[in-house]
Amino acid sequence: MAQASVVERAIGAARLDPRAYEDVERDEAATGTALAIVVLSAIASGIGNLGNDGVIGLVGGVVFGVIGFVLYAGIAYLVGAKLFATAETSATWGQLIRTLGFAQAPGILYVLGILPAVGGLIRFIVGVWILVATIVAIRQACDFSTGRAVLTAVVAWIIYLIFVVLPAALLALLVG
Repeated sequence: MAQASVVERAIGAARLDPRAYEDVERDEAATGTALAIVVLSAIASGIGNLGNDGVIGLVGGVVFGVIGFVLYAGIAYLVGAKLFATAETSATWGQLIRTLGFAQAPGILYVLGILPAVGGLIRFIVGVWILVATIVAIRQACDFSTGRAVLTAVVAWIIYLIFVVLPAALLALLVG
């Protein structure tokens, strides 16, 4: 069977197709592509923020989008592949970073966040879509049940909020 193209894989990931996630999980050469999808999603998010925050929103969206992704992926790896792992489940850092990177594919639509009146709603919908894609990515990479994947995503998100988002928000208040 021929290997799917990058676009086909990204569309498959956006469609929440488990086969697309299994495909990129196994393909070590797809790591760069997964990270490129993260960067494109972050750029789209930055453009979507232009209407609210101008150039600072663009730059912040890109920088914090990429850094935030790497930090969340690392936390999800520790929670999923180490804390919640069983004898029947396993995942490497590479497998998880690839599947989570492709789960960011719907983020390309963050660019529509720039639209007046509907931009906020679009950003919310895309965020929920990425959350669901993240759960599928964790499920496929870690060979988890959906319930365990949801638990992993939620626990990783809570840790991310406590140790990344809250300190960054407090620092922004102190500096700004």
